[in-house]
Amino acid sequence: MGRIPKSIQDSFNPKYPSIDDLRERAKKKIPKFAFEYLDGGCNEDVNLDKNTREVREVELKPYYLTKHTKSSMKTTLFGHEYDAPFGVAPIGLQGLMWPNSPEILAKAAFDYNVPFILSTVTTSNIERVGEITEGKAWFQLYHPAKDSLRDDIIKRLEVAEYPVLVLLSDVPTFGYRPRDIRNGLAMPPRMSLKNMIQILGRPEWAMQTLKYGQPNFANLIPYMPKGLDLKQLGKFMNDTFSGRLNEEKIKPIRDMWKGKIVLKGVASEEDTEKAIKLGLDGIIVSNHGGRQLDAGQSTIKPLVPIAENYGDKIKVMMDSGLRSGPDIARALASGAEFTFLGRSFMYGVCALGNQGGNHVISILKTQLQQVMEQVCCEKVEDFPNHLIPK
Repeated sequence: MGRIPKSIQDSFNPKYPSIDDLRERAKKKIPKFAFEYLDGGCNEDVNLDKNTREVREVELKPYYLTKHTKSSMKTTLFGHEYDAPFGVAPIGLQGLMWPNSPEILAKAAFDYNVPFILSTVTTSNIERVGEITEGKAWFQLYHPAKDSLRDDIIKRLEVAEYPVLVLLSDVPTFGYRPRDIRNGLAMPPRMSLKNMIQILGRPEWAMQTLKYGQPNFANLIPYMPKGLDLKQLGKFMNDTFSGRLNEEKIKPIRDMWKGKIVLKGVASEEDTEKAIKLGLDGIIVSNHGGRQLDAGQSTIKPLVPIAENYGDKIKVMMDSGLRSGPDIARALASGAEFTFLGRSFMYGVCALGNQGGNHVISILKTQLQQVMEQVCCEKVEDFPNHLIPK
């Protein structure tokens, strides 16, 4: 079938020209418990707020009298030329926030030739997303406790022709998220009277959920015992995954996996050095969107020294805190070769349904193109030349 190029004019909805507009629309369209799961961080949201605030302290220098012809967002990563230097970050339980959202976003990413990362714990499976993206999606692995489960998931990824395996490193424990605890979204999930009332107030969300079915961990269905109830699900998840990653767990994956391997959740030069030593192909500097460690740094802080000291040895990417085209430009100027966004894409889908992914990509590409033209940056890799040092 092949990819059908999309034009920005076909996808842009002028009623919602910013990610903040989409966030406000999403808040009105989905139940409060689902919005708070999407929107919140951990503990007091300190790191959630720092992520975006501190990346926006980065300033760019324009060169107005330099000869300039055209700016191109095209970026080559792991042998594939993408049409923009950003992709869709992995997000758990996407179908809880908006039904069928992993498939909506996977299709948008494929149509616009940017990467989509499927999470182990989201609500569409490896095979379906592999089909939608014609083998171009990436996969984020929560490390299984049993080698047999790990090996089977990797075999499924190989059959579906996923080119990049992303190993998640920053969830050794589940973050303490007060909103989710109040809303019964800790494991096992709980549907309270309060939550039911919220659902009744969001009829479109409810109808779409009826259409696509109650969200579940689609990738894990083959491994779940038959007739598992909600109370048993929490125990199954705890028994199935060992979140703490280390060098000994990574080595056999490196031996098995023939494609590229990226370590996600890197927040220190020490872990970057270990990733290089293990022969990994890339890292994503990330703090899980501020959902794990409130006392940690924002992502832009470790990115700068990591990119400066190790950017010639391993592909350095970034997520967490990016909400706009200018934010992407700031991250690229600070040394990231590529970026990923999560909440922005989910705000779009929750606000606009099937058109949400297309619309967000259109916003980000339009904004980023404007920044490149404004500062006289012809290629993505030239962004560091425009960084104003602190």
